[in-house]
Amino acid sequence: MPVHTTHGPEGNQGRGVGLGLALVSAVAFGGSGVAAKPLIEAGLEPLHVVWLRVAGAALVMLPLAVRHRALVRRRPVLLAGFGLLAVAGVQACYFAAISRIPVGVALLVEYLAPAILLCWVRFVQRRPVTRAAAVGVVLAVGGLACVVEVWSGMGFDALGLLLALAAACCQVGYFVLSDQGAGAGKEAPDPLGVIAYGLLVGALVLTVVARPWTMDWSVLAGTARMDGGSVAAWLLLGWVVLIATVLAYVTGVVSVRRLSPQIAGVVACLEAVVATVLAWVLLGEHLAAPQIAGGAVVLVGAFIAQSSTPAKPSDGPVAGGSGAGGSGDAEGVLSAPESGA
Repeated sequence: MPVHTTHGPEGNQGRGVGLGLALVSAVAFGGSGVAAKPLIEAGLEPLHVVWLRVAGAALVMLPLAVRHRALVRRRPVLLAGFGLLAVAGVQACYFAAISRIPVGVALLVEYLAPAILLCWVRFVQRRPVTRAAAVGVVLAVGGLACVVEVWSGMGFDALGLLLALAAACCQVGYFVLSDQGAGAGKEAPDPLGVIAYGLLVGALVLTVVARPWTMDWSVLAGTARMDGGSVAAWLLLGWVVLIATVLAYVTGVVSVRRLSPQIAGVVACLEAVVATVLAWVLLGEHLAAPQIAGGAVVLVGAFIAQSSTPAKPSDGPVAGGSGAGGSGDAEGVLSAPESGA
């Protein structure tokens, strides 16, 4: 699936297409939690839902893995790390988190990923961080304090918040690993191939951890409750696999090739908005006014943090990124700068 970056007079049209694809990706990723949570509440374990999502997407992407089989020999460490962190780690921690705390809160906690990544850039890689980026980190942390209502003694489940934070850390690992494949020109690994193998690795790891043979498969033949209504479980699973995983990853990868990192980061921030609104409408997860305001501050801080991080010398990728979980999903940094998950 060749993807070309557009330049010159035809660039405007290419950027328009990229913007539309990025929007589709953000909406698709944002809908993963609201489709998965009813399955969890219907009787499936969070890890079983993660396994179904990743294994199903891996089967769909299998032809791309066959096409890019040379990556196994050229980039085995990158593929293994991507599968463990960007696929298995992010998905498992996020889905476990939404089983204990609201979808919107879990996703907003994941938006601490740019702040954590900036700490990595500053203290591990010892690269300079701009003052604006530091301000973005402070805003993100302050906004998160409003979301979790620290003044009332952390009104949400502590383990759920820790799991969401673990998902953010896994996204940081994704950005660091993705940085290894960028800036190599024609030798850069094809992002679609890396995603395909990442899903395969993630599915293998999750098979051992989730033990799907112990899953109650009868749940998929029944219905799940969504804010008082009933939806076929297989329909929700199909949405999670085809829309919130395969479509979300592929459109995200293609869009980031056509957009600047700043524009991709702005659009990626819509994922949290979409997830919160859908959780409100479909799951009845209402947030108080201070939490909504805090969520807006988190998004603003995340955007400032990712867009203000200095690029490497020699035109390397932007070190910061906009995170997103449910999905798990940061998908465009493998051969272009970065995109939100």
